[in-house]
Amino acid sequence: MQNKYLQSLFILLITFQFGYAVNIIPNSSEFSIVKGDTIKIKESLNEEDIEANEYLKDRLKPIQTNFKRINSIKKWTSIQKKNIEGESAEGGEATYYYKNNRLEKVMARHYGEMGQALIEYYLFNGKLSFVFEKDYEYNRPLFYDAKAMKENNDTEAFDFEKSEITETRNYFESGSLLHIVNSQDCGAPFSGDYMREEDKRMKDDFKRLLKLEKEK
Repeated sequence: MQNKYLQSLFILLITFQFGYAVNIIPNSSEFSIVKGDTIKIKESLNEEDIEANEYLKDRLKPIQTNFKRINSIKKWTSIQKKNIEGESAEGGEATYYYKNNRLEKVMARHYGEMGQALIEYYLFNGKLSFVFEKDYEYNRPLFYDAKAMKENNDTEAFDFEKSEITETRNYFESGSLLHIVNSQDCGAPFSGDYMREEDKRMKDDFKRLLKLEKEK
């Protein structure tokens, strides 16, 4: 308890002195640091999807083309933001992207003491087309610095580069989950039951985000 108190006090002193706390991390290609000690995973911009399996190439091509089209949009008609509360003590945020009054993309960020998740929902003709999930599991809590490491006789401090990263690409055809690619799996096809569970999970999560956007 005393160590946690000292860590918090140390962070507050830095915050009052500089207006924000600084975390020195060597490679910022996958994240950005914003005011308020928050590290944000960078969203997908101007990216192309991974190469599809040959047997699904033709069916995945429209999904991948739509993914690229949406991420190439530089000027949005409207961007709305909402706070996500209740899922963790750190909360999260949702961002809604509109082009010509049509919702094209929803981005949800979920923050936790030991990691964070970025989930991007892409729509095609009003239905889910692609869901890109990025999960980062930290090696230590976000504010576990070198001082905390020494005080706890530990061998590691927080290092974003040591996060365990899982990326999951979910492809929807006519609004139904067609294919999943997970960076941690061995390439074997997922069972039908698992596909149905994941289809329901993502659709339920997306419905909650749409409901949140309509709340005042």
